[in-house]
Amino acid sequence: MTESIDRFITVPDGLKLHVRIHGEGKPGIPVVCLPGLTRNLLDCEDIARILAAPPYDRRVVTISSRGRGLSDRDPQPERYTIPVEAGDVISVLDQLGIKSADFIGTSRGGLILHVLAMTHLDRIERVVLNDIGPVLEVEGLRQIQGYLGSRRAPTNLAEAAGILQATHGAEFPALGHEDWAGMAQALYREIDGRLMPDFDPDIAEQFRTADLSKGLPDLWAQFALFAEKPVMVVRGEHSRLLSRQTVAEMARRHSGCKSVEAEGQGHAPLLHLGSLADEIGAFLKR
Repeated sequence: MTESIDRFITVPDGLKLHVRIHGEGKPGIPVVCLPGLTRNLLDCEDIARILAAPPYDRRVVTISSRGRGLSDRDPQPERYTIPVEAGDVISVLDQLGIKSADFIGTSRGGLILHVLAMTHLDRIERVVLNDIGPVLEVEGLRQIQGYLGSRRAPTNLAEAAGILQATHGAEFPALGHEDWAGMAQALYREIDGRLMPDFDPDIAEQFRTADLSKGLPDLWAQFALFAEKPVMVVRGEHSRLLSRQTVAEMARRHSGCKSVEAEGQGHAPLLHLGSLADEIGAFLKR
């Protein structure tokens, strides 16, 4: 197994972000993984280990955004925004000496990449968008709002895995017992003697109370900036957030856009299951 290194990198407003590097010292363009709304770098652990090992042998950098995992929580919750988090990514790259990278963006991580396309396109080489695109379906957004506010508090990790399976199992028939257990370990942490979701509650509250009556503006203009970049979009077979119609339109507008459907998964797919890791590794290989 490839060893990993943990670092805590201070961004311009003083917060420290947890960064894990797999395959430190390996040559070539690194891969940077950006997790979803309430996820942290543990969400990328399996795909990062795979990409850092033979036959891919990549340096893989995973980042917990502010307020997630072991990264500092922001005393000003209004800064939990995609543009601020995009700026944090650039700060991490600068401090690691990374001029450009391949990126894997899951859900909110993919939205961050759309912002970086506007502000720092030169830092992006190849893009993998995991169950995210320029159009977000309101049904999927409301589903996320619903489960952010409804999960009961587990007393141990086994119970946490059961809650996750009860909540998401219908959309993830491909997951087995070990997958649910791994997800629980990635999403929960003991804080002050209690097992808690491993993110600042202000993040969930901010999203849970968002007005979705008119949907969200599309990001086709930002997606168009990827025109000269190889793009791969992974869609969960049962995803309610990213529609097949949007994926088809992405392929129509971008001739270099490769699409893959994750069978037996919803939002957002685990990228180490089935053939996904090999397809991503092949796509990122030069």
